[in-house]
Amino acid sequence: MARWTRRRTRLGTEADRATFRTLHTASLASPALRQGLTAASAEKAVRHLHALLGTPAVALTDTTAVLAWDGIGSHHAAQSGALAARAVAAGTTVLGDADDLPCEAAACLVRAAISSPLVVDDTVVGTLTVLAPQLTGRLVRATDEVAVWVSGQLELAELDASRNRLVEAEVRALRAQISPHFIYNSLGAIASFVRTDPDRARELLLEFADFTRYSFRRHGEFTTLAEELRSIERYLLLEQARFGDRLAVRLRIAPEVLPVTVPFLCLQPLVENAVRHGLAGSSRPVTTVTIVARDLDQVCLVEIEDDGAGEDPERIARVLRGEPVPDAGPGTGAGSGEGAHPSVGLGNVDARLRATYGDEAGLVVETAPGAGTKVTVRLPKFTPGVHA
Repeated sequence: MARWTRRRTRLGTEADRATFRTLHTASLASPALRQGLTAASAEKAVRHLHALLGTPAVALTDTTAVLAWDGIGSHHAAQSGALAARAVAAGTTVLGDADDLPCEAAACLVRAAISSPLVVDDTVVGTLTVLAPQLTGRLVRATDEVAVWVSGQLELAELDASRNRLVEAEVRALRAQISPHFIYNSLGAIASFVRTDPDRARELLLEFADFTRYSFRRHGEFTTLAEELRSIERYLLLEQARFGDRLAVRLRIAPEVLPVTVPFLCLQPLVENAVRHGLAGSSRPVTTVTIVARDLDQVCLVEIEDDGAGEDPERIARVLRGEPVPDAGPGTGAGSGEGAHPSVGLGNVDARLRATYGDEAGLVVETAPGAGTKVTVRLPKFTPGVHA
């Protein structure tokens, strides 16, 4: 038993331990590199790359200058920058010897350099430059391998940036759907109360200001369900002021789900769709919009339902598949906001939910002509990287 215990407590072979140290050191450089290649990120990452390669010095450059240096021989920075410029121009690894790195310091260990390009989307964005006493085939291969790994991290950074730009574009598209007609009609409804009910006019004007402030805010990809529902309540108050008794609203919200983090403007377009298309083609004297938020253990289930004219199921399916769908007129569209193209509302929200939580979080739409529409959203309560 004692011998078995000793065997179990060993940390593997020396090769195993070396592999672990290499992976650990690389992981320390990764967070900085995932921010892109900047002077600040290079400064954070270069010391870990220096430790990884074990040479006298390591530098990270962009296409024009040295961004960060770690190790001895910083008086070779200008020479290293010139070598890096050659690597950028050639798009391949460039080797430098004592002639490229002249130095009067007899004790200086920097007598050779390897500059390997960093490539993102087939474009050279900088170099990893390694300085050493001499060139060896092993060091050249190691430098190239580390440069490929750094390039991979920078590509992931670019993907993150592209994703953020896409999300911002999608949110701008949703904001653009806050139709001028809705704004004019809301202000018109408020104006109608100025003389007959000044207190209500003042209340509605404040609600309108808060609604537009939330909808056009410029920061934050995520919000809380409580904030999203509060904005929806403001929207519904303004629509009830406009439509009067023709629009009824029912809310059933479990308090436990209010802190859940959700993508910004992920529910409001669905409610706007329910109001616009629920009222537009319905023969009912009163259209009821019902919003339910339930606590289902690890999931928050949100249902938005109207008892209006309903929609063509195949048309909705095409919208959710991202196919172009011509606007079929009032009562049959699937968009959000008056006059909006149908594919921008439901399709936009569905795509953002899937991108955030996975395909299982896509919209579920139940509808048929004359049967109203019900949209169900499943929102995980906890998702890594998702926070308000």
